[in-house]
Amino acid sequence: MEVTKVLDAKGLACPMPIVKTKKAMNELESGQILEVHATDHGAKNDFTAWTKSGGHELLEFVEEDNILKFWIQKG
Repeated sequence: MEVTKVLDAKGLACPMPIVKTKKAMNELESGQILEVHATDHGAKNDFTAWTKSGGHELLEFVEEDNILKFWIQKG
């Protein structure tokens, strides 16, 4: 997977990971991939809902050492 940009949203509480992700996605072209690192455990549900409503695709999600990593392809 070729990541275009990595966003560090660790330590941020809802809704800031989504706010920062939305801003970062606006800088990408359709089809490009954003990798997001977050520590807010509510982010999993937030990103799942946000990607669907925004027309993006949540490609992958993993949790490593309490860090949530999301790969989102811009729609």
